[in-house]
Amino acid sequence: MRSGYDYTERTPRLSTERWVTVRADAARNRAKVLKVAYEAFAEEGLGVPIDEIARRAGVGAGTVYRHFPTKDSLYQAVVTDRMRQLSEDAQALAAEDPGGALYTFLRRMIDEAAVDHGLVDAMAGIGIDMSVVVPEGEREFMVALEKLLDLAQRAGTARSDVDVMHVKTLLIGLQAMQRFGGDSERIFQVISDGLARS
Repeated sequence: MRSGYDYTERTPRLSTERWVTVRADAARNRAKVLKVAYEAFAEEGLGVPIDEIARRAGVGAGTVYRHFPTKDSLYQAVVTDRMRQLSEDAQALAAEDPGGALYTFLRRMIDEAAVDHGLVDAMAGIGIDMSVVVPEGEREFMVALEKLLDLAQRAGTARSDVDVMHVKTLLIGLQAMQRFGGDSERIFQVISDGLARS
């Protein structure tokens, strides 16, 4: 039975300005959490508790869980973002120096492995199967890596009998050696010599 009362008049509504502010705050908090989580995972691996990430980001744990319901979902978001960045870096290098881009990219990845333990773990499949969990990020990365290899092969700076999976395997090995204290310059030189056309 209708009483003539319009219930919609009493429904609280956010003004457009307030809604944009709330959404902007949520976006800033999400970005802050992702940045802090990236740094924490890079430094310490997957063992960092969500509460600690929230503390470092200056937000409550509820804010983290609102954006990322599980630690796995947070890690997946960090890895997806990182893989996108790496793919963009590879594309930029390819445009600058097609013949040398592969080696520059490998060198950067080795250098980053010393401080980015989360990336090394993700690349090696420790704690995450990227092809299952972040298939788009993995695909983009592999396409970018394959392009670097193809350009190097066309320029005559890489062997023609090497494929992208060989390069990814070498990259993971290089990163692991760097992480565990190998002589990165020597290791890089051996790998570069092995990839180069004879």
